[in-house]
Amino acid sequence: MEMDQLVALCKRRGFLFQSSEIYGGLNGFWDYGPLGVELKRNVREAWWRDMVTAHDDMDTPDGAPCPYEMAGLDCTIIMHPQVWKCSGHYDLFHDYMVDCRESKRRYRHDQVHGRWVEARGQRFFVATQTLGPEGQDEMQHRALKFLGLRAKNAEELAWDGPMVCLTQVDDFSNVLGPDAKTLGTLTEPREFNLMFKTIIGALGGEESAAFLRPETAQGIFVNFKNVIDSTRVKIPFGIAQMGKSFRNEITPRNFTFRSREFEQMEIEFFCHPDQGPAWYKYWRDRRYRWYVELGLAGDRLRLRDHDADELSHYSTGTADIEYAFPFMADGEFGELEGIAHRGDFDLRSHMEGKLVREGDALVVEKDEHGQPRHRGSGRDLSYFDAETKERFVPHVIEPSAGADRATLAFLCEAYCEDEVPDDKGKPTTRTFLKFHPRLAPYKAAVFPLVRKDGMPEVAREIYKQLKPRLNVFYDEKSAVGRRYRRQDEIGTPYCITVDGQTLQDGTVTIRDRDTLEQWRIPKADCAAEIQRRVLGY
Repeated sequence: MEMDQLVALCKRRGFLFQSSEIYGGLNGFWDYGPLGVELKRNVREAWWRDMVTAHDDMDTPDGAPCPYEMAGLDCTIIMHPQVWKCSGHYDLFHDYMVDCRESKRRYRHDQVHGRWVEARGQRFFVATQTLGPEGQDEMQHRALKFLGLRAKNAEELAWDGPMVCLTQVDDFSNVLGPDAKTLGTLTEPREFNLMFKTIIGALGGEESAAFLRPETAQGIFVNFKNVIDSTRVKIPFGIAQMGKSFRNEITPRNFTFRSREFEQMEIEFFCHPDQGPAWYKYWRDRRYRWYVELGLAGDRLRLRDHDADELSHYSTGTADIEYAFPFMADGEFGELEGIAHRGDFDLRSHMEGKLVREGDALVVEKDEHGQPRHRGSGRDLSYFDAETKERFVPHVIEPSAGADRATLAFLCEAYCEDEVPDDKGKPTTRTFLKFHPRLAPYKAAVFPLVRKDGMPEVAREIYKQLKPRLNVFYDEKSAVGRRYRRQDEIGTPYCITVDGQTLQDGTVTIRDRDTLEQWRIPKADCAAEIQRRVLGY
């Protein structure tokens, strides 16, 4: 599948639109259309049900050290600015950017790649933002153009080494920027804070500055004590939250993969420090299994443990669940979800102030006067175990998933094509989205074969039986073959057709999207049959 095929389908069928498209669009922002909002809602609801509401806190799940409880939160997008200072985002949440003096364009330092090339006595680095074979073709075209050569002279280009990131280039004087015509136009990398700044109050100035949250996790940490005090949850337990986050990405790209406004699905799981490693393994494996069960399987999905040099300064273990998106080069994967063992870093930071690592210990960062650089709340966020009489600061395991990236991955994985006969028996290409039934925007579509002989009335009756239980679609326009193709293309797993035999014996035809198998059942059994196949009960 080519990515442009999926993007075209998403717009044509109402999954995703460019934000503010009639005004030229706004880079890094996307609107979910009628089908897209249903798909994303189904992803969120599957996550919430599987992680929170369907969780049985009376049993010990396979691999878990002991039973645990789950609770939910919905925190504000704008929080006290001190939250982001103590969490480290205010000082550390940045990417490095480079500017091109010639094209006036800006790039994220680690998203520019390229290769060294030698020709006609010159050696220079050709930079691009495109990976894979397309990137090599682009670099060759630009190198030839820079040297004043034609395509027939391509054999004169002596490429030195594989494509590497611009971060591995120390001297930019011999770099041909991604949109430049001359060498040495890129500036040195500099920090760019990714948080969106805003002002609170009608008369507010700089002293009233605040930020849109770059993650949902901090709302959970600052409410840790509130949840403990207002409920009967005991360690170990998790707090889950879904919601919008905002990051002022330097170069948003790759459809919805890297956006400036996105939705997260996060769990902060609090446990005794001694049980942290066991819970980390449990959540790492469980979250990977969730994607597999909903249809992301095979070589395109992987679970990757971070190397020691990749770990955050507070983490003792992190793993990424990654997916090989079609827009990535062969062998490359993009992050869907990170599972991190964060230790007691977050709760301690909000108690004491911003923490930094000194040797093997996390300590409060001090300013030049020996005072905490960013003061914590001063509140006690420790936990007292009434049974063991022990007080401790819980360790945290954080499974953090992106709802938009998960939705995009399910779309990419679902895209399929096969060859089927058309109405005249000639082979034609059928495009269909092979969603897991729980994720499909519509669970079933109901058709009368023709718009006469009482068939529409029976079909509407079946539709009304299904509608209170599941999201279903009714269609009586055009030939039934075209209606099947439309439902295939939007991923509807089952189609129910009322035909002449229905009027004789009360049975209807059910058609499977993936296998094209058809079978008949009594019309009175339709609702129970579709619910069982979609939800499993």
